Amino acid sequence: MFLQNTRKVSTNYLCKQHFRMGNIMRIAIGADHGGYTLKEKIKIAKGEIKWVDVGAFNDDSSNYAEFAHAVAKKVQNHEVDFGILICRSGIGVSIAANRHKGVYAALCFNKLMATSARSHNNANILCFAADYTSFDQAQEMVQAFLSTVFESGGRHEVRVKTIDDLTGK
Repeated sequence: MFLQNTRKVSTNYLCKQHFRMGNIMRIAIGADHGGYTLKEKIKIAKGEIKWVDVGAFNDDSSNYAEFAHAVAKKVQNHEVDFGILICRSGIGVSIAANRHKGVYAALCFNKLMATSARSHNNANILCFAADYTSFDQAQEMVQAFLSTVFESGGRHEVRVKTIDDLTGK
């Protein structure tokens, strides 16, 4: 389910329209071993969300592509509202997730990038780098990402459609 308002809105954490509909936001979250600890902290701190955790479930060595694929499929199939992916650099999970049709994964390093990823690019998966992101920064990015809606109907929608048209996504 995608929220199609034209302005940024927020209530504490979640989009007002989503709250009004009586829904709890469903977020798929995944990380490899390098992002495992940060993933677990985010889930605990944001309990008002229904988390769909696809792993990793410990900090043993693991393959980021598997978790990126699992989150991307859930977003692609509309089983969740958004996704969050974490690996050490954030690059691997964002590349892997973006291979899926209808998935717009954005690697962000701060709150402003996370806001822009949603409002201008209609990103539906937030990616970040565990090695370069503090827990406080991660919380700020998650809050900004989930409380911002896509500015549909204008130049940004045209640009996203152009990406789809040029890539066949």
